[in-house]
Amino acid sequence: MKIERIAIIGAGAWGTALATVVWRSGRDVTLWAFESETVEAINNGHENTVFLPGVPLGEGLRASSDLGLAADVHAVLLATPAQHLRATAQALAPVLPPRTPTVICAKGIESESGLLMSEVAGEALPGARLAVLSGPTFAAEVAREQPAAVTLACADAEIGKALVAALGNRNFRPYLSEDVTACEIGGAVKNVLAIASGIVIGREMGENARAALVTRGLAEMVRLGVAKGAEAVSMMGLCGFGDLLLTCTSAQSRNMSLGIQLSKGEALKDILDSRNTVAEGVFTAAPVVALARCMGVEMPICEAVDRVLNHGDSIDGAIAGLLDRPFASETGSP
Repeated sequence: MKIERIAIIGAGAWGTALATVVWRSGRDVTLWAFESETVEAINNGHENTVFLPGVPLGEGLRASSDLGLAADVHAVLLATPAQHLRATAQALAPVLPPRTPTVICAKGIESESGLLMSEVAGEALPGARLAVLSGPTFAAEVAREQPAAVTLACADAEIGKALVAALGNRNFRPYLSEDVTACEIGGAVKNVLAIASGIVIGREMGENARAALVTRGLAEMVRLGVAKGAEAVSMMGLCGFGDLLLTCTSAQSRNMSLGIQLSKGEALKDILDSRNTVAEGVFTAAPVVALARCMGVEMPICEAVDRVLNHGDSIDGAIAGLLDRPFASETGSP
């Protein structure tokens, strides 16, 4: 199988960065954007001035607002925000040929249904051959050709290898996995934990506290992943530990920076209203906690973030609740 023509659905920062990767890898790529001003900016000014300003794009990279373009491609990358993936996939379904390799590049859990992104896409695009792309990446760095490595998870090894060959280049290195669930749980949970990391840093609790939070957060991520059917070892890779490390240690992270702002007393609504980008952890916290409870998995850090975001708990109360938990075995009870 050779993949030469690729459509990327979603022209946010990540979708645009992925389009630059595909173009530099020598493939024919079209970037679909909802906003007409984004299409015009990319095609005429070779820059996504709305979502990825200051990063020049190749002149051969073209944008379109016509979803019909997906009818004649070898693969599709879905790079819309997680909570919009279902609607986008449903709109795509009438034009996408059956069994088209479809790569999910969104990180989250659908808030209304509690489904993983592959489960959502499976319902909206029956017959599509699904893969998931996830890992420690900031869009601007990828677009500027700074080295990055990601996990590409696909249950079909042949399709996975073809996608790796189509997307990979010297500075963008996909590592193949068959563990789709690990890839999705890692990408979803790390955003919630990054909000907690931002709160730790914003409250000047110290690097010891952040290291503890990241480590115990990883334990929560692994518990949920294993309960959902993932292999624990898969979550030690790029899509789990790697993504968690990046997102919890840099203020470039939308989720960590949101946690910092919350810790300074800013209202969540005001923070969200001031941004044109999506902090997925805000919308993922509640479904992560709901999924964990359904599966009998304890996730005290994620639960604390959910209480702060969605149930009116104070940050001080959430911190106290975590620090007052009983001592426990590191490898046993959370």
